[in-house]
Amino acid sequence: MSSRAVTVIVPGFDVAEYALEALDSLRAQTHDEWTAVLVDDASTDDTREIFADAAAADPRFRLVRHDVQRGLGAARNSGLALVQTPYLGFLDADDRLTPTALERLTTTLSGSGSDFAVGAYVRLRPDATGTGYTPSTVQPWVAAATDPARIATDIAAHPVASGNIVAWSKVSRTAFWHAHELRFPEGRYYEDQILAQRMYTLARTFDVIPDVIVEWRERRGGGSITQRLSEVDVLRDYLEALGEGVAVLRSAGADEAVRARGALIRRLDLPPLLRIAETHPDPAYRIALQAFVETLPA
Repeated sequence: MSSRAVTVIVPGFDVAEYALEALDSLRAQTHDEWTAVLVDDASTDDTREIFADAAAADPRFRLVRHDVQRGLGAARNSGLALVQTPYLGFLDADDRLTPTALERLTTTLSGSGSDFAVGAYVRLRPDATGTGYTPSTVQPWVAAATDPARIATDIAAHPVASGNIVAWSKVSRTAFWHAHELRFPEGRYYEDQILAQRMYTLARTFDVIPDVIVEWRERRGGGSITQRLSEVDVLRDYLEALGEGVAVLRSAGADEAVRARGALIRRLDLPPLLRIAETHPDPAYRIALQAFVETLPA
């Protein structure tokens, strides 16, 4: 096995409309030392067939099926159990990797010896035709976390990295995950928040690069969990995940990262939630949001 081989875990539930693009983005990688674990989380649409056909046609794809839907965290964990390569990464089955993503992330890790590498990402937004999607530009908070490139840094030296919490913007050493028994929370939304802050605080060093690694789809008509924040239960899980992520940083003594994360949450996460709260018919929404605001670091 090559020292630069990487396994990409691709979970999917009812994403037949997008899954072929995700798998094609893997096939198009300039880094050819990859395998992928496709985890079908009990889909009821053609995701099952798309994943099965890919695995039957190409030995680089391995298929795992859940008999009942268990959620994104559990699907990713099922894939983690099968990783045997030196590196691992993630791709949600409704998103797309950019062609040089795996090459750039594994190359920087090979040179630095860091535990993981983090890249930038952009939104893949519905276009005016009503049928396609167009990549947007790198948002300021993403650029702050990843630009300029930093090799073998840590959370004390680069506290705003804590704003990049998504699993699919990173490639890690598999040994790092094993050493710290890293797994995604199951049975809840926003699995990335706590896991990402654990990674930042546990890593000896990590790398950041400004390259766009992933195009993150904003589905037309909603459907993804990030587009359901007007639901009280989703809001509560979101706020809990944000708070627990900050608590991880605080317990590790990463005080600058706590302040940076709090400032970003106030600037980025709270304004749209406050706008929803103004007209939300359920007072529980406003109560939950106000209680959370009172816990945020100044």
